[in-house]
Amino acid sequence: MSVLAIDAGNSKTDVALIGADGTVLGSARGGGFRPPSVGVEAAMHLLATLVEEACLSSRGTEPPRAGHVSACLANADLPIEERQLTAAIGARGWGDSVRVYNDTFAILRAGLPGGADPSGVAVVCGAGINCVGMTADGRTARFPALGKISGDWGGGGGLAEEALFFAARAEDGRGEPTALAAALPAHFGLASMYELIEALHLEEIPLARRHELSPVLFEVAAAGDAVARSLVTRQAEEIVTLATVALDRLGLLEVETPVLLGGGVLAARHPQLDDGVRELLAVRAPKAVPLVVTSSPVLGAGLLGLDRVAAPDEAYARLRAQYT
Repeated sequence: MSVLAIDAGNSKTDVALIGADGTVLGSARGGGFRPPSVGVEAAMHLLATLVEEACLSSRGTEPPRAGHVSACLANADLPIEERQLTAAIGARGWGDSVRVYNDTFAILRAGLPGGADPSGVAVVCGAGINCVGMTADGRTARFPALGKISGDWGGGGGLAEEALFFAARAEDGRGEPTALAAALPAHFGLASMYELIEALHLEEIPLARRHELSPVLFEVAAAGDAVARSLVTRQAEEIVTLATVALDRLGLLEVETPVLLGGGVLAARHPQLDDGVRELLAVRAPKAVPLVVTSSPVLGAGLLGLDRVAAPDEAYARLRAQYT
């Protein structure tokens, strides 16, 4: 039974049509999937274009109907959103069955070893931060991951905001000195935080470019700046707290369990953050096995699809081989 695998993040979308034996028959890549900002129908239209492209590249004819659609989607943070998106995809008629997951599950499944029904926890620290876990018997642990209103802190966007906050206060005297006050405006060719604040407020620097400040924060931290280092330390704390709570909810704290670390911030392997996460995990969850995931998330969506159609072990191995 074929699988239509979809990994739709905020910045990019990957689609793959996968045969019953794990062979990738066709694929396509496009822009981000953002229903909250453009509406569900507009987001689905973009997705439909990519599905058609992937399917046509496999057959050169009209798009075939897949046996199962495995869709890992950004902004599927709540059960009600999963139901709405499942209905929207089901109405397109792309497959005989549909399963929608939050896109963090794609990172989790891509990083887990073995064939069907594995157990593990994943923390994704990219533009935002999120954590999910699952067990072989189908239980899951997850968080709303809606930002500060749901108790979240950090991710690339959050770190950039914190860096701006402390840099602004350092320059005007309300806060302690930090090299961030010079480094952040210098990244945009500006001379002061006042100039950067003005440029951001007047949208002379697009909002989307704020994420560029997260790597600057890590550079300043690596040079020894106390304020920047404190933010990186807190990010490590948040990552480990998420992972530990998820492990505890699933009864996995005393079981050797993979903890998959994904997203741009974690995949960059900044030494202070990487070491901090591993050291804290060793204390709070000694059985956890931290692993950084760099595989394409669409692999995870495909593996989840193979799980659902009870694919043979060789299909898993074949699919993984095509994404390594």
